[in-house]
Amino acid sequence: MSGHNKWSTIKNKKAVVDAKKGKIFTRLGRLITIAAREGGGDMDSNFNLRMMVEKAKKSNMPKENVDKAIKRGTGEIEGAQIENLVYEAFGPGGVAFIVDTLTDNRNRTVAEIKHIFVKNGGNLGEPNSVMWMFERKGVIRISKENLKDRADEIEMLAIEAGAEDIDNQAEGLTIYTSADSFVKVKQVLEATKLELDSEEIEYVPKTTIAVDDKIANALERIGEQLDDHDDVSDYSTNQA
Repeated sequence: MSGHNKWSTIKNKKAVVDAKKGKIFTRLGRLITIAAREGGGDMDSNFNLRMMVEKAKKSNMPKENVDKAIKRGTGEIEGAQIENLVYEAFGPGGVAFIVDTLTDNRNRTVAEIKHIFVKNGGNLGEPNSVMWMFERKGVIRISKENLKDRADEIEMLAIEAGAEDIDNQAEGLTIYTSADSFVKVKQVLEATKLELDSEEIEYVPKTTIAVDDKIANALERIGEQLDDHDDVSDYSTNQA
């Protein structure tokens, strides 16, 4: 039920966090600003803001930066107007992409995202050309290292809390929930005191597409370039 290999992405992000700390802080700041703008600056009542701030803390983002991002969202201090724009695209082999961006210049961003796909044998799609292939799901990942031999217990707790599906992989557990039950499942798992490697609301593909090595390499290049783009906050694919 997953798109691109998020386990690999998580490991890579941890490995380069120091080298790209400034870029990571910029993305997190934009996410915090949008969450505060859409739901207010109170973390007790704005779950999305609380989740973004928790991510910032895990990445060791300075509290001053977090506070400024919240105040930009609530209008207490001025800042560039950030938009959350979602692009639908096709890579080689007909593999579908959904690309989440946070930008202060939509014309620049769409041109650069289009360039990434076109130069690697893909193209941007029309609205709703890709979205129907995905569902919005809560996705929680706990690595084998962080599970500490408690996989069976965690699976049972997640199911009882409302998880829809659990994928037990070599890297660890990937737990899928509906968007509505995500918060409850997340809270139950956090109460176990185990570290969650990631917890997100993601676009999860309904079905996946297998590709050959040549196409897989081209898709990997697209993924790397999206990861490196300052305006891209996340992306999902239906690549198997």
